[in-house]
Amino acid sequence: MAWLMTLTHRRAVDKVRSEQSATDREARYGAATQTIDHDDVVDTVTQRLEAESVVRCLDTLTETQQESVRMAYYGGLTYREVAEKLGVAVPTIKSRIRDGLLRLKTCLGVA
Repeated sequence: MAWLMTLTHRRAVDKVRSEQSATDREARYGAATQTIDHDDVVDTVTQRLEAESVVRCLDTLTETQQESVRMAYYGGLTYREVAEKLGVAVPTIKSRIRDGLLRLKTCLGVA
């Protein structure tokens, strides 16, 4: 009789654990696949305002800094490629880009 009670108890515990695991699995799946509604208009306006700020701050750079930064970041060129296109030494390009980025950082108010 003790053996039968132990067997019944273990099966009951297994059933409860199985149900709990299924519930936990469903909860995790639901949380992972749940989409959070957000306002796309706000995101679009924010991105546009940030882009306008960057363009406005780019205009505060010197002509050589603007050209170097645009080629590197918008053109996707390396320091060496920018230097070759402009016919300038690589350290000079590095300095121009670094100084330009520092001025952009200050203009945009980035900490």
